[in-house]
Amino acid sequence: MTTKQRFASIWDAIEDTPQEAASLRTRSGLMMSITEAIQQQGMTQAQAAVLFGVTQPRISDLMRGKVNLFSLDALVDMATTAGMAPTITVTMPKKPAPRTTARKTPPLAKPKASPKALHKTAA
Repeated sequence: MTTKQRFASIWDAIEDTPQEAASLRTRSGLMMSITEAIQQQGMTQAQAAVLFGVTQPRISDLMRGKVNLFSLDALVDMATTAGMAPTITVTMPKKPAPRTTARKTPPLAKPKASPKALHKTAA
């Protein structure tokens, strides 16, 4: 029997640590936004390269999604140069549910003898 795992994103599935997955998720989001900005402006890769101060092959790597070739700093710089305002959203960890201690069930009470039963035993 195989165990199926569910992941929040593809990055969580392919990376070894949550830190690596978060970095790739952030970088890929920036890369997609920069690529979209280049396309919306109708720029060629050569024009984008001049704008960003990089080579045309570097823009090709960006547009082909080669995440491992770009640092977060480089992508933030490129996005800012493109007139974008990159931000990083941080979410606080969820608080764990409060632990409840299992209540012990009280021991069963001894049945009280009825007055008639007491009367019979006294006779």
